[in-house]
Amino acid sequence: MMAGPQILSAIIFVTSDHPIGISSAYVAAVGLTTAAWVAIWSLLASAFGDKLMEHKSQEPSTLGKVLPIVLVGLLIVASLRAYLTRKTSEPPKWLAGLQKAGVAKAFVLGVLLITLMPGDIVVLATTGMHLESEGKSFTDALPFIGLTTLIAALPLLFYLLFRRRAQVAMPKAREWMNANSWLVNIGVYAIFIVLILS
Repeated sequence: MMAGPQILSAIIFVTSDHPIGISSAYVAAVGLTTAAWVAIWSLLASAFGDKLMEHKSQEPSTLGKVLPIVLVGLLIVASLRAYLTRKTSEPPKWLAGLQKAGVAKAFVLGVLLITLMPGDIVVLATTGMHLESEGKSFTDALPFIGLTTLIAALPLLFYLLFRRRAQVAMPKAREWMNANSWLVNIGVYAIFIVLILS
């Protein structure tokens, strides 16, 4: 989920004029939004639970059987798209202006990136529906939410630990992510495909 503009934004915020405050706002937004959407998707899956399971047999209904196939299909499409556009994909132009962003803009951007990125939507929907289908509670998603937030915080943590070295290394990290984010995305999609099918 954090590959692409999400982690690139975190890297850029670390090289801004007020890296700690701006990066902290961004990381908080990523964590809170991820948690909110996992909860929302889990609640939606719960609301439609009767439609996903046959009442008498508790076997998956037709919708319950089709939905995982649709999710896997979407993840496969997202993987193919990431692979096919790997050579031509470029970071969005709005990333260039992030070094002058303030705390509020960083927070809003964190919310929007997690909410609107198609790959993130599929991953969050898959996570929420998986929780419901396996009869698990929201707390079972905390490691996923925590790991997503930790990845968003890595540039900030690196900056706090190494300061000047971090400011030199971050542009190189940004270049690497630009070149290889497609590969990271495919790996994440593959993990969720396995989770859905298992």
